[in-house]
Amino acid sequence: MILRDPPPLSRQVPGLEDLWARLTGRAPWRPGLGIADRMVLDTIGLGLEQAQQHLGSQRPDLAAFESWILATAGPPDRERLGRYISRSEGRPPPPAARARLDAIEAMAPVLSETDLQAWERDGVVVVPDAISHGEAAEAAAALWQTVGGRPDDPSSWYRPNDHGIMVQRFQHPAMEAARRSPRIHKAFAQLWGSADLWLTIDRLSFNPPETPTHRFRGPHLHWDCSLATPIPFATQGILYLEDTAADQGALTLVPGFHHRLGAWLDALGPGVSPRDIDLSAEATPIAGRAGDLIIWRQDLPHGASANLADRPRLAQYINMYHPDLTEHPDWV
Repeated sequence: MILRDPPPLSRQVPGLEDLWARLTGRAPWRPGLGIADRMVLDTIGLGLEQAQQHLGSQRPDLAAFESWILATAGPPDRERLGRYISRSEGRPPPPAARARLDAIEAMAPVLSETDLQAWERDGVVVVPDAISHGEAAEAAAALWQTVGGRPDDPSSWYRPNDHGIMVQRFQHPAMEAARRSPRIHKAFAQLWGSADLWLTIDRLSFNPPETPTHRFRGPHLHWDCSLATPIPFATQGILYLEDTAADQGALTLVPGFHHRLGAWLDALGPGVSPRDIDLSAEATPIAGRAGDLIIWRQDLPHGASANLADRPRLAQYINMYHPDLTEHPDWV
């Protein structure tokens, strides 16, 4: 039997070559990256900023980019790739993917009626024990290793980082526990009303305590979406890898702001940017335990906070989205 090498990734993954061409300047640039681009990257296991940075700075040829993908993220997950190809061709998911989605739909609810009522009211919900404490500890250990720090040595917590509290680690086996968690998938499915969701490939976060020489640089309260109305429904999420107190650099947001966001935007005077208005007096920090997942609506102002405790905040960003999600072409 003759063994054949697999075809290049650009022939396996529809849209990959087009994305490469646009981000390296070999094809006309279109402002912003849409959901179709996001799905390409999530299918091959790359983070959005990770791919943008590499393509923009290195401008590799297509073969070199494909080699970098395999060295960075490994071969694409077969089930995820099959599901993506089927969708791009307008076909139902392959049997294995369909069975997994059906199993998520059939799962017992993760979020209770009380949780869902709080979600409708506040736009945020905490999923306790989204992963086990052991899985959270393994991801925390990977994060400590990535930042070159030691839990028992505060002097090692402040290595230079051009990305602030964001840690540019997108691939690690310990990060897969959350990405493959049926409990996490079910929680997002309840909020979206569908299990037909795609997982984002995102990074880690390390927010050490403030000191006289180290001050919190943000991100402060902000939105990660366009504020052109109507703002489409979408979620965001962060997973605590160690117990996190409210004053320990926890996620902060303004609960329920989505109910009044439209009127608030309409009331702003001419030339006033909503992103320049300080809403911190209304913000609430969200504490949690190791393995807890916080999910919030994308139309809530949110951000990390200054760490006033004596331990860093360790977290992994994780989110899911529906492939029919639309985004405003104009950034407001």
